Amino acid sequence: MKQYPNVTVLEHPLITHKISILRDKNTPTSEFRQLVKEIAIMEGYEALRNVPTKDVEIETPIEKTTVKMVRGSKLCFVPILRAGMGMVDGLTELIPTARVGHIGLYRDEVTHEPHEYYCKLPNDLENLEIYVIDPMLATGGSAIDAIRLLKEHGAKNLHFICIIAAPEGIKAFCEANPDIPLTVGALDRQLNENAYICPGLGDAGDRIFGTVK
Repeated sequence: MKQYPNVTVLEHPLITHKISILRDKNTPTSEFRQLVKEIAIMEGYEALRNVPTKDVEIETPIEKTTVKMVRGSKLCFVPILRAGMGMVDGLTELIPTARVGHIGLYRDEVTHEPHEYYCKLPNDLENLEIYVIDPMLATGGSAIDAIRLLKEHGAKNLHFICIIAAPEGIKAFCEANPDIPLTVGALDRQLNENAYICPGLGDAGDRIFGTVK
């Protein structure tokens, strides 16, 4: 696959290990949900590498000093509903003061195109560092649509985090948003005829919320 400068595919063995368990069709909902949270935390360490900080004066047991602390109120996590909700708890454990917006998109089963059904975002998006989150980047349609909506609402500083991506999704996303950093836990082989990632892990939303048929 073509290399894109805005894409970081993480190859940490712990992330690989946990994603391997996610893939197993026999992994129960409770464990799947916990693993998604844990992977989100580990991906967050990389994706949040350049978050804004501020100087704060504190007093150690030895002396007063000036330290750097994360400006959590300047961060916003925006999950794409519903599967993206599985990653929120992990990222807000890292930064509890971050704000959370929501974008609801569903995929047309015939055309595989995303359609918006819900959007609730902070008012001052232009002043925030925004991280859009979704476990899967398949065709890239939902990610591209979510980014478009955020830009229409004034967002300027955007990032995208996913657990698994298909080459087709990365290509589509990067061609539409070459300036937006994309953090990926694992790069899979391809999409199948139903636009599911192969080998993938099935429908992330169904497996997170226990609605697998």
